[in-house]
Amino acid sequence: MSVTNAALAQTTAVTPETSLREVVEALAPMIRLAGSEGEREAADWLAERLTSAGAREARVEDAPFRGDFSAVMAMLSAAAVASGVVGLTRFGRPLGALGAAAAAALIVDDASNGFRPFRRAVIPEQTTSNVIAELGDPEAERTLVILAHHDSARTGKIFDPTLLRGAAERFPGIVERRDTSLPQWWAAAAGPVLSAIGSATNRRGLTAAGVGLSSLSAASFADIQRSEIVPGANDNLSACAVLVALAEAVRDRPLKGLRIVVASCGAEEVLQGGIHDFAERHLKPLDREQTWVLTLDTVGSPGLALLEGEGPFVMEDYFDIGWRDLIWRVSQREEIPIRRGMRSRASTDAVIPSRMGIPTACIVSTNRHKALTNYHLPSDTPENVHYAAVACCTDLVEAVARELAVR
Repeated sequence: MSVTNAALAQTTAVTPETSLREVVEALAPMIRLAGSEGEREAADWLAERLTSAGAREARVEDAPFRGDFSAVMAMLSAAAVASGVVGLTRFGRPLGALGAAAAAALIVDDASNGFRPFRRAVIPEQTTSNVIAELGDPEAERTLVILAHHDSARTGKIFDPTLLRGAAERFPGIVERRDTSLPQWWAAAAGPVLSAIGSATNRRGLTAAGVGLSSLSAASFADIQRSEIVPGANDNLSACAVLVALAEAVRDRPLKGLRIVVASCGAEEVLQGGIHDFAERHLKPLDREQTWVLTLDTVGSPGLALLEGEGPFVMEDYFDIGWRDLIWRVSQREEIPIRRGMRSRASTDAVIPSRMGIPTACIVSTNRHKALTNYHLPSDTPENVHYAAVACCTDLVEAVARELAVR
């Protein structure tokens, strides 16, 4: 079933919205910046709520991370500006080219969840909170891992959707044909790349253009760094609500043959923080032939979408297309509308298990402009969550779990 207005209107979710609203409305007022007391408070609340929903061994684990991305990118963009200025001088071209090229490489590496040498060198280690619990059959050989995150992001002028919304309204046909989100990270790397090329080839206009672009990037990231923290109801308390509702469903309708690990990782908004420790502790020991990972990220927009892959610069399809095919077949059988074929130029926690060679999928949601509703905006509040989509997502996750349990 395709995601159309008619399909959405005809769909009635089995999952009641009561628990979904409870989770979102309880957590949204907490200021959940990565590594903050508010993030820990939210983790403790979620662990207790999962326990009351019937989950086993619900707990909060400390995990190290280094953040935030806006500080890292602001510094690297400023370094690119300085390198470009040096490259404009008569004798500074080689040094300017080298510095700008290094800044570009570090930006690409950090945004793409690479080795992150710059972040490790300049950003002190902090502690985030991961929430972990178990459902289903504790003796089962098969394991389904369901990931969410409970921290929230800062806003910034760059997230204002006015321009993109206007373009989508003016050119709806282009939006309909485009299934890969815009490469917003490319602009951050474009400035230092232009400066590096211009300095190396003595093309002062190109170097100056790179300096201008890098200056805009530095200002944009600095703006994010000093902006307010959003409620994050859709991104990503909507997924936390699914974890609780799923726990209640498995408590009320037990399943055999599948162990389910539900986890809400902290510090996701720094470009993947707590997921690294979770993967090392909980994913690495698992049998990868008997393990599947399903990431839920921002599932409170009107239409669900099953992503094929992600990548800020290099697109990486998630490992094992057969896992995505299974989810798609279950959605068709259960008549739960979900769009297939989309890819994201942002990053989610899904990329980490995918790189480990574990079958990985990611469910998100979009509005009619194929954008995340209220993404990183102060308007991302509980009353603006599309709870029917969250309920449908819960139905789909439960149906997929039961499919794995009997295979």
